[in-house]
Amino acid sequence: MLGAIAGDIIGSRFEHAGIKSKGFELFSRQSVFTDDTVHTIALADCLLHNIPYQEKLREYFHYYPNAGYGGRFRHWARSPQPKPYGSYGNGSAMRVSPVAWFYEDLDTVLKEARHSAEITHNHPEGIRGAQTVAAAVFMARTGSSKAEIKSYVEDHFKYDLSSTIGEIREDYRFEVSCQASVPQAFIAFLESTDFEDAVRNAVSLGGDSDTQACIAGSIAEAYYGEVPQAIEDETLVRLDERLKGVLTKFKI
Repeated sequence: MLGAIAGDIIGSRFEHAGIKSKGFELFSRQSVFTDDTVHTIALADCLLHNIPYQEKLREYFHYYPNAGYGGRFRHWARSPQPKPYGSYGNGSAMRVSPVAWFYEDLDTVLKEARHSAEITHNHPEGIRGAQTVAAAVFMARTGSSKAEIKSYVEDHFKYDLSSTIGEIREDYRFEVSCQASVPQAFIAFLESTDFEDAVRNAVSLGGDSDTQACIAGSIAEAYYGEVPQAIEDETLVRLDERLKGVLTKFKI
C-alpha cells in the first residue's frame, strides 16, 4: 500500500503538466498526497475495522475536503443517501491495493475489489479496473512473474498490454477512464526495472500522473518487495498522524 501512496505523492505535481520525460526530481515542496492516498488509506481503515467501504470514504472526505476529488464523488460524499453513480473513472483502481494485501486468496480479492468499486464506480469498466489492479497486486506479492501477471490480465480482463511505454508516451494525453489509463499504468510496471523506475515510467506518460503512478507503484511495491527507504522517508513525512497511523497498523 505504501507504493501506491508514494506514487500518488510523486505524481501529484505533474498532473495536467504533460511531462514526457523520466528525468525529473522525485520530490519537491509541491509533492503532496491527493485523493488517491486518502481513498487508499480509507479502504485500509475499513478492512482493519470491518467497516463498510462507503462509511470511511465519506468520513475521510470530510477529514480532507481539499484533496482533489472529482465532482461526482464530492456530491456522493455529501449526499445524505449516497448511491453509486455509474463511474468508469480510475478512482476505483487507484484505491484498491489494500484489498490485495488484506485477503489471502485471489477469488476473495476479486470479490472484495468489486465491492470496493461498486459503491461508487458500478460501471463495468470501473469494476474491471479495480479487479485488475487488485489481482495484479495479489499475484505480485505472492510470487507471480511479470509474464504471468500480464497473461492473467490479458486473458481475464481483456486489456491490451502489447504497447511499449515509448509508443504510448508519444501521443498520450490526460485521461481518467479506467479503460484508457489502467492498461498504461500496467505497462509502466511491466517495463520497469525497480520500484522507482515503475513510477518514473508512469509519470512520464504525461497523463493522469498521480493516479497512474499510484497504480504502477502499488503493483511495483508488491512485485519488487519494497519501497526504497529514501522514497519511504520522503513519503511518510508528507502524511499526517491519522494517515500514518492507519498505514502503520495495516503493515503490522
